[in-house]
Amino acid sequence: MLSSRRARKSANSGDAEPPAKISSRFQVSRSFIYLLLLCAHAKRPPGARRARRPAIERRSLRSVPYGAVSLFDDSFMNWKSYLREQQRRVVDELLAFIRIPSVSALPAHAHDVAAAAAWVHARLEAAGLEHVQTLPTGGHPVVYGDWLHAPGAPTVLIYGHFDVQPAVFEEGWSHPPFEPRLADDRIYARGASDDKGNMFAPIVAVEALLRTGGALPVNVKFLLEGQEEIGSPQLAGFVRSRRELLACDFALSADGGQWSETVPTLLLSLRGICALQVDITGPAADMHSGIYGGTIHNPLHALAELIAGLHDADGRVAVDGFYDDVVEPTPEQRRQYARVPFDEPAYLASTGVPALYGEAGWSTYEREWVRPTLEVNGLWGGFQGAGTKTVLPASAHAKITCRLVAGQQPARILRLVADHLTRRAPAGVRASCDPSDVHGAPYSVPADHPGNRAAAKVLETLYGVPPLHTGSGGSIPVCGLLQEELGIHTIGFSFALDDEGAHGPDEFFRLASFGRAQEAYCLILQELSAV
Repeated sequence: MLSSRRARKSANSGDAEPPAKISSRFQVSRSFIYLLLLCAHAKRPPGARRARRPAIERRSLRSVPYGAVSLFDDSFMNWKSYLREQQRRVVDELLAFIRIPSVSALPAHAHDVAAAAAWVHARLEAAGLEHVQTLPTGGHPVVYGDWLHAPGAPTVLIYGHFDVQPAVFEEGWSHPPFEPRLADDRIYARGASDDKGNMFAPIVAVEALLRTGGALPVNVKFLLEGQEEIGSPQLAGFVRSRRELLACDFALSADGGQWSETVPTLLLSLRGICALQVDITGPAADMHSGIYGGTIHNPLHALAELIAGLHDADGRVAVDGFYDDVVEPTPEQRRQYARVPFDEPAYLASTGVPALYGEAGWSTYEREWVRPTLEVNGLWGGFQGAGTKTVLPASAHAKITCRLVAGQQPARILRLVADHLTRRAPAGVRASCDPSDVHGAPYSVPADHPGNRAAAKVLETLYGVPPLHTGSGGSIPVCGLLQEELGIHTIGFSFALDDEGAHGPDEFFRLASFGRAQEAYCLILQELSAV
């Protein structure tokens, strides 16, 4: 139950009542008082020896430890000034974070994922978070931290991930992918946008609020994981076993993005995902295509036949029962989606295709956001080298993923697709299906959820225009997971942009977006205190 009581007490204030408000004509800022004190000390009698100052006063502000709060450190500045003055340091820290090649998909980088977790652990502690822990999952670790000194205020869980996609220079990068390059007010490197820059921003925001005010307006917990890029396979068990630790009113996701540099968005839905591999086997070994061709079935031909039968002429998935549980969008949702501008020529140009394709009766964005799909991600089998090798291959293989929408369950869709493929395998070959660990439930959140209302207010303040209501064709498994295990909604609150090349060569993150994200998290934590 969300509480409407505001609680902005310092962690050190106990149960003391806040001081009574002073009339505005008599209010004096701490900075001004500090200035008067300095002037008073400066007017010492002639010949008097200057008293030795305490050590903390003599040190520069930047040398004061993160956790220290006194009259002589950053606490007398407001958080906006703090962010502005500390931005060079914060960007340097982000560059160091990005240099860690925390590729969760490759076992050779497991130690790098662990190193990234250690970096995040230390940085949460430096920001002033408490109870910081690096916790095992059975796979790559999770880092947790909290600040829980706002009694009566909501508890907000902030999610992000510190693992990244694989990247090598030979895949089209203009520089080594884990050696960040600053150019045109952008950071070019793997993980800059997805998700290290966005994940780091709320940590910096919390630091700014604690350093300048000594307290947060709400209770905050961080859940930062190291294997989102491989589908968070152990996260469900982790969350299920630590429900009490992670209990909260709702979550903010630092993984996601905005519509453009000038237009914000409220992300109201994400598609789920499930995956499998289909294997078609025929003869015991590759056979001579001249001798056996035409007498036994070719597994590649059989696979092509099966793949071709997965969709009908209207672009619908032809698997029996595939659409049975789909929750259709409401007329109002479709009207909201129709308001989102769509530039078809630009879309075609960005993809390099000559024409659009998809399920009849739905717009391009609706096909992406609220319609389920089945896609073949890879096909292989037989001879693939240079020249010719006249074989009839022993096997053929395909990898398939399905993107799911509200109402669909990954386990059921996997069963339906596997049954479809195995039952329709032609005579002379055998079909088997192997489900992948990559899976996640679809997710949706009402536009009028209190967290969305707060996010909309903050985004309109920052961008000057109200946010669009959109969905995403991609999957962030943690959103559906937190809804299922903790009974909460997750509000997308990230500042990546589509053109930043996440998962591709020359990924980048705008410094302007990094700064805006820090400010946005300060604002939304303040706004959520009234929920």
